[in-house]
Order: sequence, then C-alpha cells, then structure tokens
Amino acid sequence: MQISRLAFKFGRYRFESAILGVLTLLYAPLLLHWVDGWLNKSISTEHEYFSHGMIGLPFAAYLGWKNRGQWRQLPNQTQFLDSTLGLSLLLVGVGCYVSKAVDLVNLSLVVILIGLCLWLKGIAGLRLQAFPLLLVLLATPNQIPYLIAPYTLPLQQLIAGTAGFILVQIGLDVRVDQIYLFVNDRIVEVAPYCAGLKMLFTSLYVGLLLLYWTGAWTARAKVLWFYSGIVAISVIANIIRNALLTFFHGTGQTQAFHWLHDSWGGDLYSTAMLGCIVFLLQGIDRWVAPPELEPTLAEPDPEP
Repeated sequence: MQISRLAFKFGRYRFESAILGVLTLLYAPLLLHWVDGWLNKSISTEHEYFSHGMIGLPFAAYLGWKNRGQWRQLPNQTQFLDSTLGLSLLLVGVGCYVSKAVDLVNLSLVVILIGLCLWLKGIAGLRLQAFPLLLVLLATPNQIPYLIAPYTLPLQQLIAGTAGFILVQIGLDVRVDQIYLFVNDRIVEVAPYCAGLKMLFTSLYVGLLLLYWTGAWTARAKVLWFYSGIVAISVIANIIRNALLTFFHGTGQTQAFHWLHDSWGGDLYSTAMLGCIVFLLQGIDRWVAPPELEPTLAEPDPEP
C-alpha cells in the first residue's frame, strides 16, 4: 500500500520533479560559482556586492518550498496571455543562458523562474512566489555597482571630511583633500568601493528579510523609519571604519590596518553593523505604534 501511494504521488508530481531536476542540473554549477566567489573573494569586485545572496537564496528556496501546498492548489489551466508571456520569458531565459555574457547567464535564472510561474500557474502563481523571486533577483550579480560608482563622489567626500574631523579631535594631524586623507606623509583614499556601498546593499537586503520575517512590512511608517535608519547606520559605520583605517595607516599600525581592511576584522565589523539593524527594528516596533482602530458606537445596555 505504501509503495503504491508513493508511486501515485511521484506520478502526480513527476512533471514538477522533472522541472526541478533540470533547473538543478543547469544552475547548480552557477550557484556554486557564486558562493565560491563570495566566500573566497575570487569573483569580480562588483559581484562581491551581492554576497548577501548566501543568506537570501536559501531563504528564497525555503519560502518557495513552504508555498508548495498553495502552489498545488492553484489551477493548472492558465489564461492564454499568461501562458504566452511565460513561454516567451522561458525562451528569453534560455537565450540568456546560452549566451557568452556573464551577466545575462546570471540573469537567466530569475527570468526562467518567472516564466515558469506564469506558464504553469499564471498571475496567481507569480503573485504567490513574488517575494522569493524578488530575493533571487536582488541576489543576482550584475553591473549595477559599477554603474553607480561614478556617482558616489559626494558620499566619498562626506566620509573623508567627517573622518578627518574625528581624527583631528583626538589630536592627529590630518589634512583632507577631496577624498584623500594625509596623515604623517601617508595617504588614505576613500575610493568608490570603500564608500560603504557593499554594506549598504547587504543592510538593505537583510532589512528586507527582517521586515518580511517579522511582518513589519505591512506598516508603511515602520518601513520608512527602518530604511532611513539603515542608511544612517551604514553611513555612520563607514565613517568610523574609514577613520580607524586612516588612524592605523597614518600611525604605522600595518597589522591592524590589514586586519580591519582585508581580514576577518572587516567581517566582524560588518556583523556588528547588521546587529545594530536588528536592534533598530526592535526599537521601531516599540516606538511606532500600530494604527488604532476607529472607535465604534457601543450598543446601549438593555434596561433591567
């Protein structure tokens, strides 16, 4: 009886199992390449900005698996427009996958997943898996960091000027010139990739996970305050980090400089920053009260 029941279940879901198997064969090497690059920093600098995918991609897979019951309850018959659009996206995704452009190969994963949702279950299926797909999209390495790097000059100047002001207060002879800090004939540059964009990307992504996990994403005020706080924490933390790096480099503390800049000290600093974000959300939950229910007219008590 158990064997026949298992055979029935496998026969019922063999099409979905086949699709899952094909996706695993196609994208397991790509995902392993991403993870290896993020862990060992053997991937391009722009792709390192998406290392938050090590958290988001497993969580997206968990949410997709968690929604499997609702997914199977959706009707398999889709509208012609949905199925046509889904099939078109599948073809586009396959074209991206077989292309020689790295970014197109990366993007093909989320394109194919969206196409499958539309082709199999229509708009209802896409709506059901919208958040996991968003997590996959935001964790897909692309060239956006490279495109926005030329526009970070004001942020670089702010960080350099504020870090220099902090070091002057502790008695260090510092001269600031645009994005350069000069200390004891040593120079420190606040480069575009040192302006904290990577940690800002990671913080915003982790913030999105926290909002979904706690259910706070339904309150607009909490979302606005939370993301404003994330940006402020990211900028302040990066100012302090660059001030420490300038202090270590300017005073000849080479080991401390490399510990914070290249070694596990930077990872520890980033972890502490993410911990501040968790406490920020907890504080906002206590500070921003939920909207009060509108008063209703109470029914008069019956006369004795």
